[in-house]
Amino acid sequence: MARYIYQKKNWTDFTWDDKAINAVFGEVKLMQGKIIGQMNGLGFSAKEEVTLSALTLDVVKSSEIEGELLNYEQVRSSIARHLGINTAGLVPSSRHIEGVVEMMLDATQRFQLPLTEKRLLGWHAALFPTGYSGPYKIEVGKYRTDEMQVVSGAMGKKKVHYEAIKPEFVKVEMDHFLNWYNKDVNLDPVLKAAIAHFWFIIIHPFDDGNGRIGRAIADMLLSRAEKSGERFYSMSGQILIERKHYYEVLQKVQHSSGDITEWINWFLHCLKNALLATEDTTQKVLRKAEFWKLYEHTPINERQRLMLNKLHEDFDGKLQTSKWAKITKTSNDTALRDIKDLVEKGILKQTDEGGRNANYILVK
Repeated sequence: MARYIYQKKNWTDFTWDDKAINAVFGEVKLMQGKIIGQMNGLGFSAKEEVTLSALTLDVVKSSEIEGELLNYEQVRSSIARHLGINTAGLVPSSRHIEGVVEMMLDATQRFQLPLTEKRLLGWHAALFPTGYSGPYKIEVGKYRTDEMQVVSGAMGKKKVHYEAIKPEFVKVEMDHFLNWYNKDVNLDPVLKAAIAHFWFIIIHPFDDGNGRIGRAIADMLLSRAEKSGERFYSMSGQILIERKHYYEVLQKVQHSSGDITEWINWFLHCLKNALLATEDTTQKVLRKAEFWKLYEHTPINERQRLMLNKLHEDFDGKLQTSKWAKITKTSNDTALRDIKDLVEKGILKQTDEGGRNANYILVK
């Protein structure tokens, strides 16, 4: 009996139960439309900000799934530079981050272009600019020539989770995959994204980076589904939250006889959760945009602008004079003057808890 799905004849003739996925598929399509509508209602700069945040999150979280922590500010700055977005406080980014960003932007901004072997090998080379993955030298910019196992556990207690297709068959399988990807099959791009991710992961064509490239391929098809390179949500961010389940479902379906309903169902639910999470973000951006429209003619200094933006995003804890001084790198006296000025303008108000450490919040 075949241990893995790829050991079956015509293994890529995947099947799934439409009835089992119809409800969640319908919800996803509805939510995509709703969010695109909301985004089109945003001003240009607010839209840019949401796209920048979503792409940054996607790059950072896709690497985090693989246990690699990238610097958020470096990733954000790199994306802003590549997209020509003017944003304050850009920082230089490492060669490695540049490579990861270039791959993601190539997938999401040039989503209409065919996916070719040359393009994929370029992505792989961009992910590993030094030819190393951590301390290990790997084959870069080419398909693997060695056996591949996904294992966990210490030496002597190794557990094999997956044994990939033999290296001599990788090229043939990838040619078949790319041919399917580029053919205009009568398949909704959202469903195609789910299938493409699974199919690519099963082939596991590279020494390393298969997860990140697999997720970029899915993102490319989701951009195609929305006919837009503007990203408003992060699928990788949601996969990271659901990582345990992600691996469980992948592991289970890799042994299936060709029915991948369970995988598609999981993928669609994950996408739905990513869309739900972005609704919150969108509301924040809309509130922030409305706020600045309301106060566009009010004199506000740079320190005040910085802090008001922070309060509209994810400000931790309570706003006190000492915290204002620390974040804006100024004295407590200057901080208090800044705050009192905003209170007089009706933008901030002091909370009921009085005492030495007064707290301030935005006037709703």
